[in-house]
Amino acid sequence: MSTPLPTAYEAEFAGKVALVTGGASGIGLALSRRLAASGASVVVADYHADSARKAADELRATGAQATAVALDVTDPASVEAGVRSAVDTFGALHLAVNNAGIGGPSQPTGAYGVEDWDRVVATNLSGVFYSMRYELPALLEAGGGAIVNISSILGTNGFAGSPAYVAAKHGVVGLTKTAALEYADRHIRINAVGPGFIDTPLLRDTDGPARDHLISLHPAGRLGMSEEVAELAAFLLSDRASFIHGSYHLVDGGYSAS
Repeated sequence: MSTPLPTAYEAEFAGKVALVTGGASGIGLALSRRLAASGASVVVADYHADSARKAADELRATGAQATAVALDVTDPASVEAGVRSAVDTFGALHLAVNNAGIGGPSQPTGAYGVEDWDRVVATNLSGVFYSMRYELPALLEAGGGAIVNISSILGTNGFAGSPAYVAAKHGVVGLTKTAALEYADRHIRINAVGPGFIDTPLLRDTDGPARDHLISLHPAGRLGMSEEVAELAAFLLSDRASFIHGSYHLVDGGYSAS
């Protein structure tokens, strides 16, 4: 799905420093590539250090400025160190995409494991809070910027068997709106994106009937592509979205309209 960028967008983020959590694979890698293609200096932050380094190497091979940071979003100290590393390496932080997340097991609420709940919520909700907790002071120091939090279509819909994931993704939307209110007059815009089911490596391992069922949930008749999510996030990070604060934008092939 990768297509050449319009010339007008090739240097859209020139001079900007962007941090992408979970930036080494799937949607996160597409985000890292998209920001680098528009001139940003990209900090690929990922739990998997080797994957982060590989992604940063790929970006540098295209002529972009990029570095890798090993970051565990469930650990506030790790997040703080990652943000500090971004500022130390490139001099500032202007843009952030909080994308790191996990799925968790499929179990009804009354049988859902407490440890599984804690792990999913720690990554998908607390991880976004910890990220913003340390990104926002850095953005203020830089004079402003923009944040996009990756939620999900399940930030507005329910999904049987996924109580922790659904609760966390709903929480991301609420956290986004609250932070947006707090920082709108301080030159920082904060918005959320809700992807539908995206054709990432994880879903490519799904067996035929299960995959066909997921496709059937989308009136567009297919799964989404990581690059489509990245395009929406890039728009929200850009000055083209200068009057968009605290919004939750779906990229879901019509899933939530049906």
